[in-house]
Amino acid sequence: MEKNDKKPAFVKRDAIVSGKEYANLLKDLKERFRRSQIKAAVKVNTEMLEFYWTMGRDVSELYKHAKYGSAFFDCLSLDLKAEFPEQTGFSAANIRYTKRWYEFYNQDVENLHQVGEDFKWQHCYQVGDDFGMPMDFGQVPWKHHVYIFTHCKSVKEALFYIDKTIENGWSRLELEAEIDDDLYKKQGKAVTNFDEKLPAPYSGLAKDILKSPYDLSFLDSKITSERDLEDALAKDITRFLLELGQGFAYVGRQMELKMPSGQVFMPDMIFYNYKIKAFIVCELKVVPFMPEFVGKLNFYVSAADELLRQEDDNPSIGLLICKSKDNTMVEWSFRGMTQPLGVAEYKLGKRLNDILPSEKDLQRIIDTYYSDEKE
Repeated sequence: MEKNDKKPAFVKRDAIVSGKEYANLLKDLKERFRRSQIKAAVKVNTEMLEFYWTMGRDVSELYKHAKYGSAFFDCLSLDLKAEFPEQTGFSAANIRYTKRWYEFYNQDVENLHQVGEDFKWQHCYQVGDDFGMPMDFGQVPWKHHVYIFTHCKSVKEALFYIDKTIENGWSRLELEAEIDDDLYKKQGKAVTNFDEKLPAPYSGLAKDILKSPYDLSFLDSKITSERDLEDALAKDITRFLLELGQGFAYVGRQMELKMPSGQVFMPDMIFYNYKIKAFIVCELKVVPFMPEFVGKLNFYVSAADELLRQEDDNPSIGLLICKSKDNTMVEWSFRGMTQPLGVAEYKLGKRLNDILPSEKDLQRIIDTYYSDEKE
């Protein structure tokens, strides 16, 4: 028997090989392993979703041609669970979801065929003559899919949220928040001159980061002036950044701009968006849009380009958020402007004090209640 002369011992960290080469090797191995984990997770998710897709297809076809009641799903669930007791996903409710999922997208096959062109996705799987699951569906978890197709009114809207989920890596809570906020209808709805002032594809990316209207219902202050609005947004800047969307970082408010003549200007708020790598100068108005607003905003964007923009930054853009806008008036006002500008609206929800009854109303309700009780 071979004798082992080595004695038990703790491995000391300072005894391990160190140096730049070792650090680079360790870093490379960590990154490669993380990538392999992600690829494995996507592969498993894709295979599961392919199964759900074909199960939904087969159940849909059988259910359509045979006279089955709701007991069909309970029976199929029990039989699959009996065969695969350790496997999740075979509840009657989930089987119904696979059927609805398949039928939802196949209600508009022509639109689904266009995903390669409109959403820059890969081609779709073909199962014989049947139209199969789009490949990139596998990058979105099943629970995300369920929330999307059960809350979207059209295939085009659903594909929009799938694309955004892949692009931004949304968690399910983030996805639900964006759908509940109706991002599909709001994104890209700001009136801009980006197509004329910015090169493609940057112009399209810049339009995508703006929306209209911005939902400022989280503000509980009474807003009567631009300063009120600016103060309220600065106080709750985290909520405002969430409403602005992905990629926005807060740079500052009322940043003093001194000119050689001694004149001083103060743009309301300045942001940086790391997705498009550009500064965004934001002006706030509590009144409907007026043509003179864009002149000052144009000036502020020029200043941001001169004083803030770095060599690797894209051109700065201006965003005016106002109470309401006439699109024709906005478009005419852009003529002659040199900088990329966008105009959007905002909406305010009712304040808590406006919703709750007053102290007098409460007392009247209480008096009426006790009066009825006595009778």
